Amino acid sequence: MDFEELNSVTIYRGQVFAVRQEQVRLPNGRTVQLDIVAHPGAVVLVPVDEENTLWFVKQYRHAAGKVMLELPAGTIEPGEDLDVCAHRELREEIGMAAESMQKIGEFYIAPGYSTEFLTIYLATHLHPDPLPGDEDEFIQVERIPAAQALVMAESGQFRDAKTLAALILARHYL
Repeated sequence: MDFEELNSVTIYRGQVFAVRQEQVRLPNGRTVQLDIVAHPGAVVLVPVDEENTLWFVKQYRHAAGKVMLELPAGTIEPGEDLDVCAHRELREEIGMAAESMQKIGEFYIAPGYSTEFLTIYLATHLHPDPLPGDEDEFIQVERIPAAQALVMAESGQFRDAKTLAALILARHYL
């Protein structure tokens, strides 16, 4: 299939992402305009301690209009290495560092309109080592036994796609 980008214009640039309008020629020769959210990517962490307990964050998500229980995650800073980002986000969000950080998967969050690519890490051998969190984040840390978290995922108690996907990728490690 041949898709040809004919034109791309950034129509919005925010703190975390930009929006582009792209004119694309389809394989059948027709031309369409696509709106693309350009995002630098992010990491998602599955922190598990020696008691096989997972560490989650509870925070208000304005776009959803509710408080959500999620795995810790964060956006990659410009020029930042993925592993460095994973270690930093873990310390910022749950106040713990991991001696072992293993990449267990990766995926696009919404490839129909976004470039956001998530890399999932299993974080083990946790120990306290907090970093200051982002000023606009108000996070509560919650610990849930791994078996219970998997049941919660299967029963629809998590409403966050990255958390559901990361738990599926991590389930045979837990």
